[in-house]
Amino acid sequence: MGEILIVPVEMQFVERSVLRAVAAYVGDFYSGFGLSVRILHKIDIRPFMDGYNETRRQFLGRTFILGLSGLRRAAAVLGITDADLYEEGMNFIFGLAHPYFRTAVISLHRLRPEFYGEPGDRNLLKERAVKEAMHELGHVFGLTHCPDPKCVMHFSNSILDTDLKGRDYCTSCRKKLEEMLR
Repeated sequence: MGEILIVPVEMQFVERSVLRAVAAYVGDFYSGFGLSVRILHKIDIRPFMDGYNETRRQFLGRTFILGLSGLRRAAAVLGITDADLYEEGMNFIFGLAHPYFRTAVISLHRLRPEFYGEPGDRNLLKERAVKEAMHELGHVFGLTHCPDPKCVMHFSNSILDTDLKGRDYCTSCRKKLEEMLR
């Protein structure tokens, strides 16, 4: 049986309730493929400072992929950070994954309702985090973006796309995932 490791990477604070919500949903889904989920102890952001862009006030997402991929052998490693992430050519990213390294990272920074001037809503934050975790883990296991706007593998160009899509893989993506993980 393989394991999906969830690793909080904190600049300030990653809510434990969010980690538990992601672990529960991911664990429930991927247990059908013989994978368990475990939350590791938090990691401080300092080892990832090489990826910090002072002008943008953001971290280069791939820095997290490289840093987290060396943690240990697992079916997948999912970092969850409160840092704002970007990739070259993009203003921001909600997350990033690399199938070769079996590693992904999601950022809670722009998933927070407060970022958009709305009141804090922990349930909405958890919902968004679960969707982004499922999306990036789908990439880790070989899925690509899906044209179905309700599928969790649909590309989120904005928070509205994230809010509109579901938590689950569409029938087509699920079949592909089953083929890859069986």
